[in-house]
Amino acid sequence: VTVSRLSLLCRDLWALWLLLKAGADEIMHQDIVPLCAADIQDQLKKRFAYLSGGRGQDGSPVITFPDYPAFSEIPDKEFQNVMTYLTSIPSLQDAGIGFILVIDRRRDKWTSVKASVLRIAASFPANLQLVLVLRPTGFFQRTLSDIAFKFNRDDFKMKVPAIESFALMVKQTAQMLQSFGTELAETELPNDVQSTSSVLCAHTEKKDKAKEDLRLALKEGHSVLESLGELQAEGSEPGVNQDQLDNQATVQRLLAQLNETEAAFDEFWAKHQQKLEQCLQLRHFEQGFREVKAILDAVCQKVATFTDIGNSLAHVEHLLRDLASCEEKSGVAVERARALSLDGEQLIENKHYAVDSIRPKCQELRHLCDQFSAEIVRRRGLLSKSLELHRRLETSLKWCDEGIYLLASQPVDKCQSQDGAEAALQEIEKFLETSAENKIQELNTIYKEYESILNQDLMEHVRKVFQKQASMEEVFHRRQASLKKLAARQTRPVQPVAPRPEALAKSPCPSPGIRRGSENSSSEGGALRRGPYRRAKSEMSESRQGRGSAGEEEESLAILRRHVMSELLDTERAYVEELLCVLEGYAAEMDNPLMAHLLSTGLHNKKDILFGNMEEIYHFHNRIFLRELENYTDCPELVGRCFLERMEDFQIYEKYCQNKPRSESLWRQCSDCPFFQECQRKLDHKLSLDSYLLKPVQRITKYQLLLKEMLKYSKNCEGAEDLQEALSSILGILKAVNDSMHLIAITGYDGNLGDLGKLLMQGSFSVWTDHKRGHTKVKELARFKPMQRHLFLHEKAVLFCKRREENGEGYEKAPSYSYKQSLNMAAVGITENVKGDAKKFEIWYNAREEVYIVQAPTPEIKAAWVNEIRKVLTSQLQACREASQHRALEQSQSLPLPAPTSTSPSQGNSRNLKKLEERKTDPLRLEGYVSSAPLPQPPEKGKEP
Repeated sequence: VTVSRLSLLCRDLWALWLLLKAGADEIMHQDIVPLCAADIQDQLKKRFAYLSGGRGQDGSPVITFPDYPAFSEIPDKEFQNVMTYLTSIPSLQDAGIGFILVIDRRRDKWTSVKASVLRIAASFPANLQLVLVLRPTGFFQRTLSDIAFKFNRDDFKMKVPAIESFALMVKQTAQMLQSFGTELAETELPNDVQSTSSVLCAHTEKKDKAKEDLRLALKEGHSVLESLGELQAEGSEPGVNQDQLDNQATVQRLLAQLNETEAAFDEFWAKHQQKLEQCLQLRHFEQGFREVKAILDAVCQKVATFTDIGNSLAHVEHLLRDLASCEEKSGVAVERARALSLDGEQLIENKHYAVDSIRPKCQELRHLCDQFSAEIVRRRGLLSKSLELHRRLETSLKWCDEGIYLLASQPVDKCQSQDGAEAALQEIEKFLETSAENKIQELNTIYKEYESILNQDLMEHVRKVFQKQASMEEVFHRRQASLKKLAARQTRPVQPVAPRPEALAKSPCPSPGIRRGSENSSSEGGALRRGPYRRAKSEMSESRQGRGSAGEEEESLAILRRHVMSELLDTERAYVEELLCVLEGYAAEMDNPLMAHLLSTGLHNKKDILFGNMEEIYHFHNRIFLRELENYTDCPELVGRCFLERMEDFQIYEKYCQNKPRSESLWRQCSDCPFFQECQRKLDHKLSLDSYLLKPVQRITKYQLLLKEMLKYSKNCEGAEDLQEALSSILGILKAVNDSMHLIAITGYDGNLGDLGKLLMQGSFSVWTDHKRGHTKVKELARFKPMQRHLFLHEKAVLFCKRREENGEGYEKAPSYSYKQSLNMAAVGITENVKGDAKKFEIWYNAREEVYIVQAPTPEIKAAWVNEIRKVLTSQLQACREASQHRALEQSQSLPLPAPTSTSPSQGNSRNLKKLEERKTDPLRLEGYVSSAPLPQPPEKGKEP
């Protein structure tokens, strides 16, 4: 029985070792497939074993092995098939109890009996409960058997339990290794660093526990083997005991298989541990890749927004400093990306299992770093060109200023003499050597070289510099020609007339504007491409030629009007397309379920904040305004009527601009959201969304420029008045938008600003206060120290606020206004002129109980405010008169005539109205009226308040 169990355990261990050594993902025992009787009927007919149907006391099935002389000659395959079939007939419950074997060997020798028992025990495929052997019947044979039994009985009492205990330990160890191997094979690799580290630690601990169990099993096996050796050495019978040899062989085989199993497990564990460690390296690499990529994307996106090339030398220098600062701050991220890419390359060289995943990420990191470096180099190159251009332009302007100073400083009376003329001529020629012609040629070269980076504003600036350069050249040549004539003739007593230096400082050439597609140019901007200097000369020549023919001049103006109209329509169509692109490519995608996973939580239900009323603006321009503009293609001088008819619709821009600070704030919080990056990628936009959100603000300011151009070429046309009115209306809308942007920045006001009526004006002033009933210290302080206040003039009140500058970018730079106090316009009066300063006026309150002396930045601003306040007070006075007359009329119709001695309500109202008129109008009627209240003393010289 013991040998059979040990053999089964050895077979299980051997199968486990083979699976581990082959690197299999699972460790399992080989299943025994049941056979059918029809498959082995010839083998069953030999009846060397059969299932008798008997049962043991506990229900164990009985298999009988009858006396079969050729038992040893039965092939192993046939023997195993019959055993497999017989053990599969009983139920699983009965078979689980174990089988009872009855082996009849009464006619056989004891040695043959022993061989049969060993064969049956070694090949029996099921559990054994009891083995009964019918020994030989001869006396001599029984005696030998008894002696052998007695001889081996004590040994078996000690050895068999120890061997079976070791075999059980080996079996448990095998099962443990099987379970652990299955767990390792079925473990899924985690997707993050923390989980991978935890799995690696847990598996390492279990491996150490399994190795400890293997060590204990080996130790137990060696102990049993030593005990068997000691018993064999102490045996009294000479010769070799076969049972002891078999037991030793069994234990040795189990130990050998344990050693081989341990070696195979170590090899399996080494591969599994390497895989987990590589997985941990991969997760660290992927985590670093995500972090670095996000930083590099943000950096590249920030650099891509640096599109400005500067409008002055100082501006370009500032942009270069910003670029250098950005490069320095981003250097850490770039170095980290390059180091991470090298780490990935090292993993690839070490034959990492995820090479196909690591290599593309390394390539992307290198691409991002190269893209960032290339963008920095490109941007620095553009700014360097712009810097050089502005330096040369400033040099040219400086040359022009020096030329103006030279012409203005030459004494005209001395130039009338031959010597004086020659001296002045030498100065002119020496100055020209520095030199006008060369500088103009140089500017033309610069323009051609840097033409690709010029925007519209910079092009206009370059044109102005060229025109000034050309004008200065012309002035110098005229002066040079005059001086040559004076130097060549005798001095005559002619009274000189000195030119005015300020006239020389003005450019004699008018601004050419933007001329496109003229009769002398085959395409837009042709004159400009011929070179700014030649273009300026050409325009002056054309202007001089045009003075000779009124018809040609009118035709030229008509061409210019058509060009302005063409630009208006082209830019309008482009504007409508851009709005549609933003609404469909961004706003509509925020409601797309397929893009929902890319939206950050801060953007949920925030579409109206981000885009404002852009959809309303789009529908107005697409359905109405663009179509109406197209009706004026053939009569562009009448386009002012189109603007006037739709002027009320342009109020939608005020709503958009008021929402812009909220939109800007939301964009700054969520600009790095993957949703915007994906939308920008789909639209193939080079600029991010915030550039397109600024389009409506830019468009509403563009109209007044186009109207000015159209009015410039339509002064004698039928629609000139409409154009002028449309221009004034657009400027009024821009002012209202600007005022409203300031109005929403007021903080601390408890009431509703809408109750104060329409905002008429706003601006910053220096204010002194004087309270008739105040303390002396307040009065003395008011005389010398002004307060800086921002005033908001409404129809019903004037608000005094303190301006507070904000730090930030874009709309965050807009100031805020802290509310201080307000004056009801029903109780306000003004004094237009304050003695000693043309920029000051008074606002007094409640019959001069409170007087506010206001100093405007310029006399013009003061006059505008005084006129606007006068209009408000006049309208209030008129409204009060009308209300008084209306009440008096109602009372005269509904009440009986009063007694002669009583005072009628209408008389009381008349008196109140008269007082109000006196209070409102007295200061207005007196030119240069000065209040009797004490005024602040004038400051000392050099100490402007």
